[in-house]
Amino acid sequence: MKTILLLVGSNIFMTLAWYGQLRFKWLEAKPLFLIILISWGIAFFEYCLMVPANRSGYFSGNFSGYQLKILQECITLAVFTLFAFCAFGQVPKTRRHAGATAAIIPGSRAARCAGCTRPSPRR
Repeated sequence: MKTILLLVGSNIFMTLAWYGQLRFKWLEAKPLFLIILISWGIAFFEYCLMVPANRSGYFSGNFSGYQLKILQECITLAVFTLFAFCAFGQVPKTRRHAGATAAIIPGSRAARCAGCTRPSPRR
């Protein structure tokens, strides 16, 4: 659960770093270099959560690297979907968009259940 909560937190920062600047019209006229610096500043906090999440999940033996990546992508889509709705009022425009997003969930479950084991960490 610790790993998942850290991944959710990191993805909130990642989404803000990548897409937050699109929400605020006053940032539109700012130089791109400034926007990049602001985004990097926000992304720093993403890394402060992502790195411990991956280490915790992997070294606890609960997740392989492959499983961590799939989990991270699922969380990214969930966080972005919520952000797109709250910040922009956007929802998937067609059933195909919604279906494509929803199809990732069974894929992540299959990867978790497929016996994806990882080697013991080298010490």
